[in-house]
Amino acid sequence: MKQRLMVGVASLALLAGAASAQDLIFAPGEGEFTWDSYTPWQDVDLSGQQITVFGPWLGPDQELVESVLDYFRAATGADVRYTGSDSFEQQIVVDLEGGSPPNIAIFPQPGLAADMARRGFLTPLGDDTAAWLTENYAAGQSWADLATFAGPDGTKAVYVFPFKIDVKSLVWYVPENFEDAGYEVPQTMEELKALTEQIAADGETPWCIGLGSGGATGWPATDWVEDMVLRTQPPEVYDGWVSNEVKFNDPRIVAAIDDFGWFARNDAFVAGGANSVAATDFRDSPKGLFSSPPQCYMHHMASFIPTFFPEGTVVGQDVDFFYFPASAELGLGKPVLGAGTMFAITNDSPGAEQLIKFLESPIAHEIWMAQRGFLTPFKGANQEVFGDPTLKKMNQILLNADTFRFDGSDLMPGAVGAGSFWTGMVDYVGGKSSQDVADEIQRSWDALK
Repeated sequence: MKQRLMVGVASLALLAGAASAQDLIFAPGEGEFTWDSYTPWQDVDLSGQQITVFGPWLGPDQELVESVLDYFRAATGADVRYTGSDSFEQQIVVDLEGGSPPNIAIFPQPGLAADMARRGFLTPLGDDTAAWLTENYAAGQSWADLATFAGPDGTKAVYVFPFKIDVKSLVWYVPENFEDAGYEVPQTMEELKALTEQIAADGETPWCIGLGSGGATGWPATDWVEDMVLRTQPPEVYDGWVSNEVKFNDPRIVAAIDDFGWFARNDAFVAGGANSVAATDFRDSPKGLFSSPPQCYMHHMASFIPTFFPEGTVVGQDVDFFYFPASAELGLGKPVLGAGTMFAITNDSPGAEQLIKFLESPIAHEIWMAQRGFLTPFKGANQEVFGDPTLKKMNQILLNADTFRFDGSDLMPGAVGAGSFWTGMVDYVGGKSSQDVADEIQRSWDALK
């Protein structure tokens, strides 16, 4: 990553000030928003209180988070100043260690937040927040667990509030291609494998898979393996795996790697054959869906991949997606793999605590939902306000989840999750055995001790 000048968040703070009613993107009382959840905030007086917020969002994303904060500003009179940075992960550590933290920091990676909690830089949010997440988020216990870290004395508490989520457990396809061939969207892993075999038997190619990503080559395979662990093992095994209590070369993890290999190492199942998987750039790999005749029928990738679809492609019409299904036989429900951001108090104040509390209101979610780029597991948010039917459909996957787990490679030490795991998957699709690859990755993890 390029080196950037590090300066304190306070000196970068935008002079946002308090928003007035006419600044609000949606007029209170209009539309299908849950305005009843906004009205009580007008009785909260934070006039004269400044709340600094530091996060990873810049450009259009910053405008979106600002539009949510505007409602808090307008209702309470608080002076909320948001600053974004594409070097957030480095800068927040500098600010915390230097004694100049913002009131609230928005972490894209729970691993970094957990480290900061352990070092005493985060303020616990309290049992009420844990209970709220458990009760109000779909798969709520998963979210409460994700937000729970050990503090400096080892005592565990909820330290972050998950807000704005991404979904990875998706398969992309072209409905017209399915219709022409007489294929139906599979509802279980057993049906997905049967469909894969059927497409190959019909003389077609089921999958496009590409692991190429420059210096990050191999990372798309980590999503595959993580999804497979969640679909073949109880979530506790996944948790143990990402913390290294369950070793990478444990037979259960090795089997999940081979489950990925069932799709990726079969020449008849992958466009270009198995040897092309590592060499194909992930940004180019979905293009086979759109060729005529199609070079493949399915592509497993997270919710951001439409950025790399051919220009003019309309999701929901030209291309669509379905939930990467779980096994009906194993009875593990509907696990969802994803990522997201987490709000934490890094410099406690009454205003900071109130802003975290504001995130529990449906309106805080709905304002962003009605625009773009936002998913939430909050069951109390009105799904009818979604401005994008594609996002509404993705959000239903979150709401239907029995289990949610954060991207495992992001929870592992960087040398493993963004290192040996990536290179190991490249070796695996190149022909090395799953056991040998898993042994090598585990050795790299052991070497960190």
